Amino acid sequence: MTSPLRESRDHDEAGIAEFASESIVILDESGKVRSWNPAAERIFGWPALALRGTRIADISPSPADERRAWAHLLQEGSWHGRISRYTRDGGIVCAEVRRHLRYDGTGMHCDVIEFAYPTRDSGETQYAAGPVPDRTTAASWQIDVSPAAEIIAQIAARAGSVPEDELRDIYSRLVERALIVEVNERTARLVGGNRGPALLAGQSVAAFWPVGSRGILAELVLEALRGREGKVCRRQLASDGILRDPLVTVWRAGRAHSGRLFIAVNGAADDDRSYLFLRASEARYRKLIDYMPVALWQVDASHMGKIYAQLRADGVVDFERYLEEHPELVELAAATVNVTDVNRRAIELVGGAGVQDLIRPVGYLFAANPAALRRVMIGRFTGRKNYSELMKLQTLDNRVLDVRFSVTYPEPLLELDTTIFSLEDVTEQLRMETQLRQLQADFSHAARVSMLGELASSIAHEVNQPLAAIVTNAETSLRWLGRDKPDIGKVEQLTARIVASARRADEIVQRVRGMAVKQAPAPVELAFNEIIQESLLFVRHEIETRSVRVRTSYARGLPPVIGDRIQLQQVVVNMLINAIQAVEGCDEALQEIALSTGTDEKGDLLFMLGDRGPGIAPDHIARIFDGFFTTKTHGMGIGLAICQSIVTAHGGELSASNRPGGGAQFRVILPRAGRFAAADQIAGRPACAEGI
Repeated sequence: MTSPLRESRDHDEAGIAEFASESIVILDESGKVRSWNPAAERIFGWPALALRGTRIADISPSPADERRAWAHLLQEGSWHGRISRYTRDGGIVCAEVRRHLRYDGTGMHCDVIEFAYPTRDSGETQYAAGPVPDRTTAASWQIDVSPAAEIIAQIAARAGSVPEDELRDIYSRLVERALIVEVNERTARLVGGNRGPALLAGQSVAAFWPVGSRGILAELVLEALRGREGKVCRRQLASDGILRDPLVTVWRAGRAHSGRLFIAVNGAADDDRSYLFLRASEARYRKLIDYMPVALWQVDASHMGKIYAQLRADGVVDFERYLEEHPELVELAAATVNVTDVNRRAIELVGGAGVQDLIRPVGYLFAANPAALRRVMIGRFTGRKNYSELMKLQTLDNRVLDVRFSVTYPEPLLELDTTIFSLEDVTEQLRMETQLRQLQADFSHAARVSMLGELASSIAHEVNQPLAAIVTNAETSLRWLGRDKPDIGKVEQLTARIVASARRADEIVQRVRGMAVKQAPAPVELAFNEIIQESLLFVRHEIETRSVRVRTSYARGLPPVIGDRIQLQQVVVNMLINAIQAVEGCDEALQEIALSTGTDEKGDLLFMLGDRGPGIAPDHIARIFDGFFTTKTHGMGIGLAICQSIVTAHGGELSASNRPGGGAQFRVILPRAGRFAAADQIAGRPACAEGI
């Protein structure tokens, strides 16, 4: 087994060898190719992908000479001479070669490094200075066509008898079934977007191969499978927007890998920008992402995409219910969907020491909120472009944060199965919002207490009425009982009146207590007409003593709203008090208030309250809902501001205007139940915003 240290060294050396103008090949102790640089590909024609793991003697027309050279190398530690090799096209290239045996730290030989230059027939060395141009290396693929074995057998059985239209469809399915085993860096750059070669492995060839030439690829695959081992099948293609006039070569991978083929695509990139420009552009892109203030995770969910596709093919439509019946699928996603890249902010957010702490299955992101992963999976299955919610995140250093979690799903045929997670720490923001809601609740309570102070005489009158009735009925009962022959029937009647008056007094006290007590909002489904009728009871005495007429128009069949009864009563009572005060002192004909309910064009609840007073001064309309703005001598200026905050928290709108015939008009719109998560807002839990 190759040690991680050796793999790291090989990788570094291969990266340096890319820029060399001479062929550099690294071989293991048995003579198998471990690394093959672009210059070696230019000289001998073989792409690195096709030769990795192959014995170097297998591409020599003189195996005996190779064995003698290898024996000399092992004995002397180095060898210099001339060799000949088969090219990918079957030709022979002669080269001047130097080989050196290398040793590890224990003194044991570990590998061989080979340098080579091609020679002319005269024996003169051909030397091309400078790095190998990117266009001279092939975009190399290793593919597995065994998943398409049934299709290939079908084509063979019907050779020459398949109609052209049907054949095109069969060829297309063959390419779709064929899977990528491995690709080189150039292929990844050309067709893989910002993904590395590793993330293309296991994907369908059709996902990356241009649609217009899939039929030709299928023909080359069939030709290579029918031909002898080592036969090269080649076709020149038209420019496809990726490469200009690409030359596609296909050959079998050998007996050891039945069903596998190598593909080499040669051609200059169909882009006027240079390779260095593209690399620089990618570097800028990565730097930009790395330093973004938002924590980003790149996730490879390709295998889950295949599972979803199979479930759809099996007829699964209600994926949410399917996950309830198969929770193991969520566990599978948590354990197998891998993070492939993160930026600096992601490492800081979760308290990691470095990138490697985060490059693992995504389960750790959902440890504090497993249901969130389930919702992410539902979003992907149902075809959403993105999804967002607030959730808890347990960091690697055991902190628990409130984060805004967002996921951007892959676009078909673009970034394929690359999914992007973004997490924004909103812990402090939510803490401040909680404090703000507490302040708003305090102001709301203060406004209600202030309002009750204004209604003190009305409340006293309302309570005194049932109390006076209780006293009168009780005294009368005593007189009936004091007679020589008590009238029990009359006493029972009077006692029932006493009970009814006591209940009425209790209801008045409970209404006042509900307004005065400071308590958490209790959002429930409410009938708004009832809210108005209950609110009118609060101000009934004010209306009667000031001889104000109230016209009401209640629409039937109104949709219910989700809200807190006390808070909505506070809005209506406050607006009624303002209207009563506005018409006080006006001519008797103008002492009128109009209330109405209905629905707007969206089907939401509409409440209108108008008076016939002096109206709102033009320079006051823009400020009427500002905190502490008032035109009253002894007013606090928080009543309408609190009303607006309550309506807004219920997902509604409160506006004011002047009526054409004189007076002010207030308009309240509240969303019907089910359209807005008012319960979450009112209770201090911001509703999740889904960008879908």
